[in-house]
Amino acid sequence: MIRRLRIGAVIRCITQPTIKKTFIVLVLLCLFSIWMLAFQIASPRNVKDDHRTNPEVKGPRHSPRKVAEFNQPSNVQQETPQATSKQQTSKIALLFVENSASPLASNITSVLEANRIKYRTAISNLGDIPHLAYNKLGLYSVIVFENVFSYINLPPPHRDTIDQYCRLYNVGIIVFTPPKKDVVGDYSSQVGDFPLYIDQHLSLMELTLNTASNIYRITKPGQTLKGPLPGDDWTVFRTNHSTYQPIARAKTGSHRKIAQLGKTLEPILHTTVLHDRGTLDGIQRIFFGGDFHLWLNYLLFLDSVHYLSSDKNLGQTLERYFMIDVDDIFVGSPGIRLKPEDVEAMCVEQDNIAELVSGFRFNLGFSGHFLGRGTEEENRGDEALIKVAHKFWWFPHMWDHSQPHLYQNESKLQNIMMLNKQFAQEKDIPVDQGYAIAPHHSGVYPTHEALYRIWKEIWNVSVTSTEEYPHLRPARRRKGFTHAGIKVLPRQTCGLFTHTIYMAKFPGGRERLDTSIMGGELFQTVINNPVNIFMTHLSNYGNDRLALYTFDKLFNFLRIWTNFKLQTLPPRQLADKYFELYPEEQDPLWGTPCEDKRLTSIWDNAEKKCKKFPKFLVIGPQKTGTTALYTFLGMHPHIVSNKPNPVSFEELQFFSSKNYYKGLDWYLQYFPMPKANVSSEMLFEKSATYFDAAPAPARIHALLPKVKLIAILLDPGLRAYSWYRHMQSHNDPASLQYSFYEVITSGAGAPQSVNLLKKRCLDPGRYAKHLERWLKYFSPHQILIVDGNLLREDPIPVMSKVMRFVHAKPYIDYSELLRFEEKKGFYCQVLSTGKSKCLGVSKGRPYEPMDLKSQEYLAEYYRQHNADLESLLTKLGQVPPKWLQDTIRER
Repeated sequence: MIRRLRIGAVIRCITQPTIKKTFIVLVLLCLFSIWMLAFQIASPRNVKDDHRTNPEVKGPRHSPRKVAEFNQPSNVQQETPQATSKQQTSKIALLFVENSASPLASNITSVLEANRIKYRTAISNLGDIPHLAYNKLGLYSVIVFENVFSYINLPPPHRDTIDQYCRLYNVGIIVFTPPKKDVVGDYSSQVGDFPLYIDQHLSLMELTLNTASNIYRITKPGQTLKGPLPGDDWTVFRTNHSTYQPIARAKTGSHRKIAQLGKTLEPILHTTVLHDRGTLDGIQRIFFGGDFHLWLNYLLFLDSVHYLSSDKNLGQTLERYFMIDVDDIFVGSPGIRLKPEDVEAMCVEQDNIAELVSGFRFNLGFSGHFLGRGTEEENRGDEALIKVAHKFWWFPHMWDHSQPHLYQNESKLQNIMMLNKQFAQEKDIPVDQGYAIAPHHSGVYPTHEALYRIWKEIWNVSVTSTEEYPHLRPARRRKGFTHAGIKVLPRQTCGLFTHTIYMAKFPGGRERLDTSIMGGELFQTVINNPVNIFMTHLSNYGNDRLALYTFDKLFNFLRIWTNFKLQTLPPRQLADKYFELYPEEQDPLWGTPCEDKRLTSIWDNAEKKCKKFPKFLVIGPQKTGTTALYTFLGMHPHIVSNKPNPVSFEELQFFSSKNYYKGLDWYLQYFPMPKANVSSEMLFEKSATYFDAAPAPARIHALLPKVKLIAILLDPGLRAYSWYRHMQSHNDPASLQYSFYEVITSGAGAPQSVNLLKKRCLDPGRYAKHLERWLKYFSPHQILIVDGNLLREDPIPVMSKVMRFVHAKPYIDYSELLRFEEKKGFYCQVLSTGKSKCLGVSKGRPYEPMDLKSQEYLAEYYRQHNADLESLLTKLGQVPPKWLQDTIRER
């Protein structure tokens, strides 16, 4: 009772405030605050984790965002960063750009492409992001943002998704910070909620690399890049948080735009490339304050891509192989050829380069017809070169420097090559490298088949090179290929041509040449290509000896600034090394020469050949009515098919078989020359093997990018059964030994012949899968889907649709050309005599009905494939075939 009274008195005292009581409460609050402050000061804290120790850095501390679920399937589980090393990713970079026309975005994609790094581009402000993972496989090894503000301003769910993905798969982020445009007065800002600030629109000079950083791979730190850096719009970074480490730093070049940074005029050391080592939130990032106008950023970007990629799986080898071809030996007008002292200088410089490039030798290409056709002193230079011939590698040009593709008579081409070989034997010139170069790259690509045959016959050539495959420009897309047993390597230019013989007359002078060598085009060519075959000319080694100047300076510059291992290999070994690095390039991809003037100039009868390419293709698949459509098309007076092939009859099967390796001349020989007086005449080809052949879409698109395609789709179960019966009629052992049901339900343990038959029965009918492949290369407007059932039962409206699709002229009425034949059970051609001409006995033959078990099995097997097909066709705006609509309704 007493305790209750005391508590009540206290409550009344508190609830009845007076001035005295209020004063006492305030004093107590002050004492409590002082005690709390003392406690905070006395308590230990992690100073390096608190950015407020830097008086320059203000604003809220960065706190890791909440982990969000991926926008990819739910089977990608949330895991802690410790589990990241177990996750795998595809060797692909994901690039977020503001728009596809952005110059910086274009530069980034060019660098990735030139270094054969696969990438996907996404627009950062479209409101969605690509799927990042599938079935626990990360789809990207590194993520690049063209603009830092695109990254930090992503909607929180998208930012969280990307950040979680990076933690889970150990993927880093590269961020560029281009200067803000149309900004007046305020050149500093915080980078989102990171403890990081940027200053923009600076001029800088004297860049140095931080030797303590461990991101370097290509780049060799320790040097200072003297002089001003290009541009006055650099971004630099400020922070004191321990997660950040400078990679590159430069001094202030001007305070013109950033007076607010301080009154002193002494240069300040600014960070231009910054590494976030991930100690703050588990994600490593590298921030770039400049673009590729500074060549060193080119190297640092590639190093960053490699370093930040999961498992460090993006990037090319550090080995660099060189072969320097000297074309046109003994060729050239008097006054620009080699003199004895030039030959001596070549020998000396070859030894000098060999100290930097292991095994180095110049590779000399000769045309013996021109020996001794210079001035008296130059003729002595020819003799001096022959005396030291054993010091160099040699390869044959043409005897008289003629272009091989102009020789239609093979015996003449053979005789002209023999003259050069006899010359080499007489002069004791060692030509044993199995390498040759055609003047102007004539006949190498597009291929002149006679050149390949006679090269091997006369010179035992197994390696050549060209700068024309697939096109001269852009150089980053040059590739190699193998044809007729000869390996064709990509050849590079170095800025030296037959007319660039004096420094004073070099376009742009010494400054431009030095820029190309020291960080510019020539230097970047070496960065991009592990195998470099450079084209130079005899005149570049006389006169001002620009070639010796160029390569001496290039190799020394590479030694100073890169970690490359420089070496030279003989041609055969070099070719082996190239295709060891890029085995996927062994197969050629024949592009169209008709839209490239350089290619048409070195392709025999190019004007005529370009008129023979087909305008549309019937691509199959097999057993859907392609032969019937082929026949109906042939009834049009101005639609002309290819001539028959002795092996595959009306089908050339060029894009789906080994015929592809026979080259364009083989393909075009089957097409007639269009009639000059019929402008509406169009050529076409039908090969039913194209539809489901994996390489066909890419091959066709490369050669015929504007071609139209016609596919015929029949109920896939009926198509499978028809193929089985077709193989029985051809006495295929598997089809005769096993029932249809046994074939289509066979397992992995079945005989190989059964598995192969099963694949040919079932796989072509997975229509959606195959159409998706075609749609990677061709627009929907280039593809017509024909209902196979309708083509058989009522072909007249189908042919009208086909005529409109291919723009055939004149329009013809097929009701007058086709007639249903009861005995055959399908439509046949009506001849001018009134009689019918039907397809052969092998077409439309009646079969026993398919057994019920097989029907049920195939209905289930194709259920999802048919649903995918309906969805795809609807998306493309094409009406699904009636058989497909009926199948979907019956589900």
